[in-house]
Amino acid sequence: MSQFLLIAAILFIIIHLVYFFQNKTYKQSYFSTALFMKLFFVLCGVTFGFALLYYALSFEETVIVQDLSAETPVEHSFSNLLYFSGVTILSIGYGDMIPVNTARFFALLQAAIGVLLPTAYFIKVLDQSRDE
Repeated sequence: MSQFLLIAAILFIIIHLVYFFQNKTYKQSYFSTALFMKLFFVLCGVTFGFALLYYALSFEETVIVQDLSAETPVEHSFSNLLYFSGVTILSIGYGDMIPVNTARFFALLQAAIGVLLPTAYFIKVLDQSRDE
């Protein structure tokens, strides 16, 4: 079951990222509602996909703890992992949940995506405004 969830989560994330970077034409303006909505839904999809990935990993090992010294695991409910995923992709990092084991790599990857996707959005908008 966890293998299937891992594969499904990774495919879900990749599909959303490929969708974002497909070359499409949009209405020319400084602010593109279509691009903004696309970015919003892609970020929501990637957040959900990573939450699913963390959930699948939680069947195999502890992925989120409350304190590194005591290593008290956080209950691996999907809502907790969705919260952690949202905090990670938005680079908020409250510190109430800390990734351990394999989840550390995925949290780092998710945080990078959370920074790079909006950057790509703004570069695309600026490039479009320069073409006018």
